[in-house]
Amino acid sequence: MVELLRARNLAGVTHGFAGRKGGVSTGVHGGLNVGLGSEDDREAVLRNRDLARDALLPGGTLVTVRQVHSPDVVTVTGPIAEEDRPPADAMVTDRPDLILGILTADCVPVLFADRQAGVVGAAHAGWKGAVAGVTDNCIAAMEALGAGRDRIACAIGPCIGRSSYEVTDDFAERFEREDAANARFFTPGREGHCQFDIAAYVASRLADAGIRSIEMLDEDTYGQPGRFYSYRRSCHRGEADYGRQISMIALGS
Repeated sequence: MVELLRARNLAGVTHGFAGRKGGVSTGVHGGLNVGLGSEDDREAVLRNRDLARDALLPGGTLVTVRQVHSPDVVTVTGPIAEEDRPPADAMVTDRPDLILGILTADCVPVLFADRQAGVVGAAHAGWKGAVAGVTDNCIAAMEALGAGRDRIACAIGPCIGRSSYEVTDDFAERFEREDAANARFFTPGREGHCQFDIAAYVASRLADAGIRSIEMLDEDTYGQPGRFYSYRRSCHRGEADYGRQISMIALGS
């Protein structure tokens, strides 16, 4: 069975954060690997994408983009063929039965919904995209479809946790140069290093953008190998490749 985690603040909205449970992939990709860019068997990946879609909204159309760690957003008005996926890291729509799917393997998945306006969004926020404003741009794209940022609810799904995300002091300093208050997202680690709470950083960006309803699922992808894929964990284990999980949101018809 595909496991879909739900956010309380998105109750009534068709959404779910999938992990690796319930898929057909084997080996290092074992489970629900939906990453077309992985070295997994393509047919297994396509089957996993169908399983994820059907677990959320049978009969819906899954739409994904070619994620490039950018701040770019696509407004989705219909199906997008796999070979036509645009380079972007967020999507918004006001069309029913289109499932917006964001792939991650440690980065931060964010789902957005304005129930009143009937507008949803999804963003992939790695540190580069987060700093560049991918969540801000997603909110603006939703507003262009009639959403109001005072009504948008956001949920932050499974991602790498602070205790698992070691970065260099130089990495932290670039955040602090942007805003001294960003120091609160880093705690001391071994010499020359610190631990980064990327989920909290993304949540702060959402709050600064005027989002009032923000829920963090607080699930560490690195520390739960049986439930989630993790790029960093795969690197530390010396594995040849890694899988990707999917976070999805849609407007039911």
